[in-house]
Amino acid sequence: MKNLNLVLILTVLVFLNCSNQKADTLKFPYNKADFETVVDGKPTRLFTMENENGIVVTLTNYGAKIVSLYTPDRNGKRADVVLGFKSIAEYQQYSASHGAVVGPFANRIANAQFKIDTITYKLPANNGRSCLHSGNDSWYRKAWDFQKDGNVTVFTLESPDGEFGFPGNKKAKVVYTLTEDNELKIDYEVTTDKACYINVTNHSYFNLRGEGNGDVLNHEVIINAGKSTPVNMFMIPTGEIVDIRGSFLDFTTPHTIGERIDSTHQQLQFARGYDFNYVIDKKESELAFAASAYEPESGRLMEVFTTEPGIQFYTGNHLRGAETGKSGVAYTKRTGFCLETQHFPDSPNQPQFPSTLVNPGEVFQSTTIYKFSAK
Repeated sequence: MKNLNLVLILTVLVFLNCSNQKADTLKFPYNKADFETVVDGKPTRLFTMENENGIVVTLTNYGAKIVSLYTPDRNGKRADVVLGFKSIAEYQQYSASHGAVVGPFANRIANAQFKIDTITYKLPANNGRSCLHSGNDSWYRKAWDFQKDGNVTVFTLESPDGEFGFPGNKKAKVVYTLTEDNELKIDYEVTTDKACYINVTNHSYFNLRGEGNGDVLNHEVIINAGKSTPVNMFMIPTGEIVDIRGSFLDFTTPHTIGERIDSTHQQLQFARGYDFNYVIDKKESELAFAASAYEPESGRLMEVFTTEPGIQFYTGNHLRGAETGKSGVAYTKRTGFCLETQHFPDSPNQPQFPSTLVNPGEVFQSTTIYKFSAK
């Protein structure tokens, strides 16, 4: 009889636990209608993908952005772990790079120019003397064409010859896929009819506590990289690839973001925190583990896999509180971090780095996976 009572009690507890998890009904802090407008003659929309495990991703074709990503903690409670805004108008008003696909060239290009054969191409100088993320009006401010089929959302864009100073008529395609393995997979393809340097990434800021819920200094980070590309005071790579094992940049074993971020080391002073390209320990074009972040209070874990040779670890050093996020809380310094898969910064001017040159008839292809769990 005692055994029967114990079984009944356990059954009730399991039922109540499941009921509580099912009661975790999402209420988005924004209205779908606020994402339905027209930008440069093209409609913008909001798209939702949800898997059987409770992960919900919302996207907009304005900048091919991730607007929100809800994932459960160790107790099954979901939170939005991506920084972002409530409307297209706010993305236009604030930093358009939040959650966005950055292209045709992500990260910095020195002196806002590069040469192909005998031709020098001038780019917008929007970061001192450098070009950052292809300028202030690049692909993340464009309305992409869209197609959705279940948990697969496809965005396409045509970028004309000379746009932002980049040569060639370029066709870009980004495919977001949400899987039942709790993976958000991003596939990129770009073609061009003239030789052009291509380097595409996603610029999502993450906070695994939940966006608007404090800083990210307690997050434990692992980066599968024993080498990095140091920078000068203008955040341009010096051209070196250096061993960082045992240094303040070494994340091959877990370290919290806040553990060494205020070090007086010159590199951290240049960047005002972490903002560095790591050379992933992997074979060329291999889809491999690149990095992870773990938030101990919630138990949320994010793992990153990519075919790219590098990953930019950025700790929101320039978030100044001027932008109010979806939850109504201002995004201040270090309230989000980025793990941007990429080729190396300034590679058009650094011939010793892996090439980013795409010729007519060739296809730039890249895959990145963000996988979510809790422990």
